[in-house]
Amino acid sequence: MATVELRFSALPEHVRTARLVAAAVARRAGVDEAVLDEVRLAVGEACSRAVGLHQSAGVTAPVRVALIEEEKKFSIEVGDEVAHADTSVDGGSAPGEPGAEDLDAEGEDDMGLAVISGLVDDVEVTAGPEGGLIKMSWPAAPTTLLP
Repeated sequence: MATVELRFSALPEHVRTARLVAAAVARRAGVDEAVLDEVRLAVGEACSRAVGLHQSAGVTAPVRVALIEEEKKFSIEVGDEVAHADTSVDGGSAPGEPGAEDLDAEGEDDMGLAVISGLVDDVEVTAGPEGGLIKMSWPAAPTTLLP
């Protein structure tokens, strides 16, 4: 099992680099060429979400991306270091009331997760007080090296 790890400052301009690296490693891992665009888009969404969370929470820690090549599966994990509160909402806030901005940001977050879920069949999202993690995986055919 080979793993490539990336850490980058929570700046939008670094998301493109993460997408390109993810696509290159996915190709090398044997992910079908027809799926590489989905890999790029899903990684872009997950990294953009993490960058947005870091920026809105004032977190200076880097965004973490792990690209994991297994025997028949290629996985990507995108982690943030933003403490996630309980996601239950007790009626919400009207626009202009305290807390309304948090709900707007949460709506954007939900949209990003919906896009990722539409692109990736095998996705798992976890969040807690120490940060969040999006795990995505795709089938991969083992590559054969020619002599």
